[in-house]
Amino acid sequence: MAMLPNLLSCGRLLLVPILLALAWNNQPHIFLPCLTVSILTDAADGFLARRCKVASEFGARLDSWADFGTTVALPFCAWWLRPDVIHQEAVALGIAAFFFLTPIAVGFVKYRRLTSYHTWGAKLVFVVVSITVVAIFAGGPGWLLRFAVPLIVVSQIDELAITLMLPEWHANVPSSWHALQIKRNSAQRACVP
Repeated sequence: MAMLPNLLSCGRLLLVPILLALAWNNQPHIFLPCLTVSILTDAADGFLARRCKVASEFGARLDSWADFGTTVALPFCAWWLRPDVIHQEAVALGIAAFFFLTPIAVGFVKYRRLTSYHTWGAKLVFVVVSITVVAIFAGGPGWLLRFAVPLIVVSQIDELAITLMLPEWHANVPSSWHALQIKRNSAQRACVP
């Protein structure tokens, strides 16, 4: 049971090229169930890790890589399966991409790795974006993305603030308020002789 969360994350990583191949080959009826499995395993891995008390730095990093791979693959999948949405929602997608990639880039420059914060905001964004993405790939309207973009912006600004605040990498930082507490505690420990 201790390895199950990491196995789920590995499964999501393995699904990334499958999702890309299915989209490239115009297989939306197989793509959508695979995407749904990816989303459900993303929700399950962290929950199981916390519930079974097997959360680890390695697991957080593996989960972040699976999240990153899936998130980067989805615009390509949409381009092949729903080009109408890409054209119609180019501005919203551009804003979302900028705010998604900026904290990642800053984290890589500062820490030389994915940040792996798994913030509360990111969890809310995950739920909203998952529902939106499934609806769009099921044939729903592209304007649903416009509801997710403000949440993405706020969540990613919070992640950027965490990175700018913390001098050292930490996994699983729920919010910038928590990062401030980590920074204060580190400063207090440094002052104790």
